[in-house]
Parts: sequence; structure tokens; C-alpha cells
Amino acid sequence: MHTLKLDGVSSGYNGKPVLHDINFTASESSVYVVLGPNGAGKTTLFRTIAGILEPMSGKVLLDGKEIGSAKEPRGSINYLSHYNALPDEMTVYNALRFYSGMEGGDPDRVIDLLGLEKLRDKKISDLSQGQKKRVSIGKVFLKERALYLLDEPTANLDPGLSKEIRDLILKLSKDRLVLYSSHNLYEASDIGMNLILIKEGKLAMFDRISNVRSKEYRVGIRASKDITKIVDARKDANGYYVLTVSKPEEAGLALKKVVESGVLVTEMRELDNPLQELFDGKGGV
Repeated sequence: MHTLKLDGVSSGYNGKPVLHDINFTASESSVYVVLGPNGAGKTTLFRTIAGILEPMSGKVLLDGKEIGSAKEPRGSINYLSHYNALPDEMTVYNALRFYSGMEGGDPDRVIDLLGLEKLRDKKISDLSQGQKKRVSIGKVFLKERALYLLDEPTANLDPGLSKEIRDLILKLSKDRLVLYSSHNLYEASDIGMNLILIKEGKLAMFDRISNVRSKEYRVGIRASKDITKIVDARKDANGYYVLTVSKPEEAGLALKKVVESGVLVTEMRELDNPLQELFDGKGGV
């Protein structure tokens, strides 16, 4: 079991702080969702934990050792940024072999684990965004690490593929310490057990996701066909099929049912945002 501790951490760029006095300890092997709107400081937090940014004050410790210029703790972390950062002219296999040559790990194991066999000999430049994301995740999980930082891994992916990527990460992150950033409370509830809520660069909440409550969720789905006979939904004036559910998991099950019925889903989004309630101080915990 590994422990990540942030002790009074402030961090930012060019002498201007973005994060202010962050304190928390993550010691449970699970997915910790770092939640907040765009600009809240999530990426700055990840870069600071990874040792890319040096804290202006405070300490970041992994298993009791301070992260910074020291090679040992930094080598126990792998960081997936929201950029794929893959060599376009390499094949999937050669790219994974290239990274394993630098950091260790088994490309064949990762290809098998992530179902990349059909993409093995394709160039990175020929892959879809979803396929590139799978390869990027494979790169991160090549070698066993103490801590994985995944910065918005489902950004700009369609709902079905986002669900597939989350399920894949859950499979790979079993018994590991993972920080997963998002600005979507529905996604947070689907993948994480613990919540790190960042508001305006400050720690607004550190708690179990199960303790974050909302009376109901309204989810909008855009689809190629009428889905009202498949799930309990109504169509609104904006073209969304609207589902009202008591918890996010129900929306995920409804999406799965629609997709398995052969309907193309082009968008799925929250119509009511419990995250905004949390930021406004209206949400219950």
C-alpha cells in the first residue's frame, strides 16, 4: 500500500500561485477523482505531484519521501497528460517498445491487456482519437508504479468510448493508487471511490464520493433514433432525450441499453450539474 501526502502545498507559474495551501493524504488503493471546472487548478496539481513544478511552499511526499529532484520517488509515478504525446510515424508496437526501452515494461502484455492486437502494426498517425487514447493509457501502465496521474483521459471522446476508457482504467488500476482528474461529477461517480474537489485553487472537499448526494440527475442523450421505447425518456425542445435518474449509475445502465439496441449515441451530458451546487455551497455531504 502506498501513501501520497500533500502538506501545505502552494504552486503555480512565474511566481504567481494557482494552488493555495493544499493538504490531504491519500492512502487507500483506489481511484481518487480530482474534480473541478476548467481552470480550477487540476493540471497544476498533477504537474506539482509529478515533480514537473516545484511547490512554492509545502511538500509533496510519496511513501514518506519528498518528490522533487530526487530520482527515486519521481520514478515511482507515471503521468498521463491530456495530450496524447505519441510519435506519429511509429507503429503502435514500436512506440510501446520505444517507451519500454526507456522505462521498462512489456509491450506485448499491454497490447494483450488493452485489446490492441488489431492496431499493433498501424501507425499512430492513422489512429482515431479513441485509439490514440488507448495507446497512451497502455504507455502509462507499461510498468508497475506506486502512483498514476491521469489528467482528463476521456476529454473530447464520445460517451460510449468514454465509458469504455473508464472501464479499462478501472481494470488496470485495481489495487493501485490513482488520481483521475475530471470536471464531470457523473464521470466521477462512475469511476472513483474518493473525491478531491478543487475550487479556485483551494481544496474544497476531500471525502468519499458516496457521501456526495444529489436528489436527482437529469441526463440528456442525442441519438440517431427514437429511444423512448428503449428507456424511460422524453424528448425536449433542444433535441435531447431526457432521463431523470436517482443516481449516476442508472444513467450508465440506460446508455448501455441504448447502445446495445444498435442506436448510435452522439452525445450524453448532464442537464443539471450537482458539481455547480457543490461549488455554490448548496450540495449536501
